[in-house]
Amino acid sequence: MASIFAKIVKGEIPCHKVAEDEKYLAFLDINPLAMGHTLVIPKQEVDYIFDLDDELLCGLHLFAKRVAKAIETAIPCERIGVAVIGLDVPHTHIHLVPINKIGDLNFANPKVDVSADDLAAIAAKISAAFH
Repeated sequence: MASIFAKIVKGEIPCHKVAEDEKYLAFLDINPLAMGHTLVIPKQEVDYIFDLDDELLCGLHLFAKRVAKAIETAIPCERIGVAVIGLDVPHTHIHLVPINKIGDLNFANPKVDVSADDLAAIAAKISAAFH
């Protein structure tokens, strides 16, 4: 059964896309820790990040770096926190979270309540910085 992220890649489920190329996709988390919290995935469905072949793994991180730089441009923050947890969705993904202190990257924190309109505006702002 395809993961929710595979369905997003296929266009079966909408997302707030930030960046995309032929192998990778970045989109906003709909339950973010912070405004601008972005998920970066390979389009190829592989559950565990360390099961990716070396080329895809390296490319994923390089793509995530470009997305992180765009987030920094679009969202005021001290840094972009990076996390790979891999337990909720069986599709490799990297969390990029704008942070100002170490506690901001705690996934037990309450999620930010953000409207679909605000998500669309944030995605457009990050996307413009990406390109």
